[in-house]
Amino acid sequence: MARGSAAVVAVSVVVGATAAMPHAIAQPTADVALEWYDVSAATVNAADIPASAQITKNRAWAISWLAAARAIRPELATGQPHEYEQAAIASAVHTALSDLVPSRQAELNAALARTLGRIPDGPAEKRGVRIGREQARFVLADRENDGLDPESVNGEYPPGEPAPGVWQPTPPTYGAAIQAGSRYAKPFLLDDPAQFRLGPPPELGSERYRSDLAEVRALGVAGSAARTDEQTRTAEFWEQSTQEAYAWVLRSALEQSRQPLFQRVGMVAIFNVALVDTQIATSDSKYTYARWRPVTAIRAADDGDGDPGTTPDADWTPEATTPLHPDYPSGHNTYAGAAEAVLTALTGAGPDEAVTIGSSTAPGEYRTYAEWSQLTDEVLDARVWSGLHTRTADEAGVVLGRDVAEHDLRMAFRLLR
Repeated sequence: MARGSAAVVAVSVVVGATAAMPHAIAQPTADVALEWYDVSAATVNAADIPASAQITKNRAWAISWLAAARAIRPELATGQPHEYEQAAIASAVHTALSDLVPSRQAELNAALARTLGRIPDGPAEKRGVRIGREQARFVLADRENDGLDPESVNGEYPPGEPAPGVWQPTPPTYGAAIQAGSRYAKPFLLDDPAQFRLGPPPELGSERYRSDLAEVRALGVAGSAARTDEQTRTAEFWEQSTQEAYAWVLRSALEQSRQPLFQRVGMVAIFNVALVDTQIATSDSKYTYARWRPVTAIRAADDGDGDPGTTPDADWTPEATTPLHPDYPSGHNTYAGAAEAVLTALTGAGPDEAVTIGSSTAPGEYRTYAEWSQLTDEVLDARVWSGLHTRTADEAGVVLGRDVAEHDLRMAFRLLR
């Protein structure tokens, strides 16, 4: 299906036909969606989840906001006052996150009390609380033992015997592989983790392989004289976690949206559902091909890299520290591709007002984007300029992310029944 067709299907099925009519419905004075988005962000960010398991964070978002979307879906919310929707959203997210991040129970209880304190006592509030809790428990039960806890995500992976093209632990720590277990997890909407498995990366010695390696060798090396200052700043900016960066992007989209509450909550839910499935699919492709990282390929000085057309450099060091998982495809770019696909389908090519975000890896640096594709383009280049990925791995990552997200958008109705 073409990307434009996927967008039409997503808007009509996931968020309803009214999604094509921006600014049609005014929001209540208290924006409960934005309020509980911020509560969710504070809760998930405070959770004891290692950076190597960012998929677990997306899982927490997906479960809690899917519960909220189910609680206010039209067949339950039609004819109900705003008080019902507000109570249902708050109770659904509160119940789910209380289970997923019990260390934040006090803060979650206080947030729920604030929301419910604004709502007049009565049958609408009581029904919203009851339905919100029921839907959270339903989704939690459905996702129990889904293999997305940090220990399962980072399950043991013995690397293959050293050989040309085969992934090996990378400097400086030469630590164990991470995120290898995600490929065994239960997706939300994919039929199988391998459903969109990529074709193999370029063969060693091929023209594309050589051009990829030459580019990252020149532009991705630490202190590169060939890399511009702007390229270096871009590389540093996108060393940050994609989950962290796009949480701010999604918040801006949510804040700017003037769609009905169900559509806004549904956007947050399907965004995170798609990103969970994308990371599962990424792990499948990564560990199917187990392609070595640029630093390993360029340093292959002892036994060679199997390609007489390349010259090893045993001292080559990338601009950024290489993550401990294979090159192909780039996880940053599968995330960016999926995020772009969801946001484009549900909001259009870009936000009404340009979005500005910062970076934990480039303090004081802020970047502004008028179209969602601009983020993807920047992430794609950044991972080459950081010395972490070949351009082929980045481009393939964008394709995989878009494919998974567009599938999930088409199938999202399954989660809202």
